[in-house]
Amino acid sequence: MNALALQLGNNPALFFQTIMKSLGLGSVYAIIALGFVLIFKATQTINFAQGGMAAAGALFVSFAVADENIPFTTIHNPLIDINPTWLGWGLSVLVALSFAALMGLIIERVVLRPMIGEPLFSVAVITLGLEIVLRVFNADATRVDIRQVNAPWGAGGFDVGGALINWAYIAAMITAGAAFVAVFFFYRSRMGISMRAVAYDQEAAMAQGINVGRVFAIAWGAGAVLAAIGGLFATGPPVGYSGGVDETTANIAFRALPAVILGGLDSATGALLGGLTIGLIEIFAGQYAAGEVGLLGAGYPL
Repeated sequence: MNALALQLGNNPALFFQTIMKSLGLGSVYAIIALGFVLIFKATQTINFAQGGMAAAGALFVSFAVADENIPFTTIHNPLIDINPTWLGWGLSVLVALSFAALMGLIIERVVLRPMIGEPLFSVAVITLGLEIVLRVFNADATRVDIRQVNAPWGAGGFDVGGALINWAYIAAMITAGAAFVAVFFFYRSRMGISMRAVAYDQEAAMAQGINVGRVFAIAWGAGAVLAAIGGLFATGPPVGYSGGVDETTANIAFRALPAVILGGLDSATGALLGGLTIGLIEIFAGQYAAGEVGLLGAGYPL
């Protein structure tokens, strides 16, 4: 403990840099965790396909901004030509996220809607199968080359008193904040109240005229969008440093699972706090306990 306190006191710039890095990582975890929570609150199902959906969503971004085509077509994406370039990139990402939402809607309607009324364990196993299918799709797309997402913040950063802060950390924190504000207001809307009612008692909600199928569809569509956003941020610091989608991008969902468990599967606030907490623990432990490889193992530090 004395050695740790000495490290913290001797290098405040490194401490600040570690704080920002952990908040960036925690924000990515929080976005992924929020996707888990939205789907669970509506359907009582743990979506084990969240990682595959994250990587697939990031691939849709790559199709739109790197290939400069509408995803799954050879039609040129006109939005990418808009200046300034960051605006064209952002609008193209919105197109990719619409495809991610459509993916979530199709999964819910074709695969999971027929499972309504079946044991939840069976539904969870179905999502595991979906994860395998999506990973095969992602692997086929990235096996030869890493698919770049051309994020405008890149891998660069800025200096604050000797601490290097990556722009990706700031982008992740702002996006996570915006996502949780959106969910906060959504839960207070008519559809959000319907979703909470369905989560509490599906039969009672149906008796009150709530369209349970529509609630499920919205939950899966929103969950897929959040997964895609998390997958996009998983391509850059502090999660990945290639700037593109590869076969490991889907692992971000399983890295975020401790945040979901810590915060609770039915709590959006818990997803935020759980994500930030796990991010802090992971980055600080990797930074300040890196010298304890003899005790903790060679693969312990990040």
